[in-house]
Amino acid sequence: MIDTSKTIKVIISGGFAAVYREVLPEFERSTGIKVETGSGASEGTGPKTIRHQLANGTKADVVILSREGLQKLNEDGRIRPGSEIGLATAPLAAAVRSGSAKPDIGTVVAIRKALIDAGLVVAPSSTSGQYVRDKVFPRLNLPDTVKLTLEARGTEAAEALRAGKANLAIAPTSELAQEVGIELVGLLPPDLQLVQTFTAAVVSDSQTPDAARGLIDFLSSDSDNLLAAIKRAGMERPRG
Repeated sequence: MIDTSKTIKVIISGGFAAVYREVLPEFERSTGIKVETGSGASEGTGPKTIRHQLANGTKADVVILSREGLQKLNEDGRIRPGSEIGLATAPLAAAVRSGSAKPDIGTVVAIRKALIDAGLVVAPSSTSGQYVRDKVFPRLNLPDTVKLTLEARGTEAAEALRAGKANLAIAPTSELAQEVGIELVGLLPPDLQLVQTFTAAVVSDSQTPDAARGLIDFLSSDSDNLLAAIKRAGMERPRG
């Protein structure tokens, strides 16, 4: 039986955060379990990453992050074996400030032109931003006039776009779809696409593994409210 007197601690990246925030109150009401939530990047360097936080003594029972980031935590021995569950997938999309013209990004040629026209581009510094920096930009052979800024989180990338510090943002759909003051342009073309699976797992030294697993089971359930929240975030359940 799950001990509902316990408080569980979660560290979550931006990719699944909008869904998580929407449905967490339902979990707490229905189970009596209290949840404390911290945030961190799935990948990257520095103190804002989930990996750095766990390595430097931050306690958590559940982590929710990209599968790429979770793999590194597995390598570190931070994850309880067999506890990993994929929650939702999100493709990469682009966004502009509300009211701005929406460029064509449907093909490799079109998105190259859109990036050149934008000049200032922003992305999260985690898995998606590293992919844009290391894979997308080099493949497009962009001129030096195109500047990419990597912000720590998707929310900060959206804020940079709203504030006029960038003219185009690239991030998972779930980090753009519900941000005010910006509008989705569309998905990156298939040849440049990265679909991330945001995944939950129990941390290896969790003192409340049953309650932690209860939260993961809730987040991977087929409740109507949860599925609707996933859809609103531009995400889908993992296939297969």
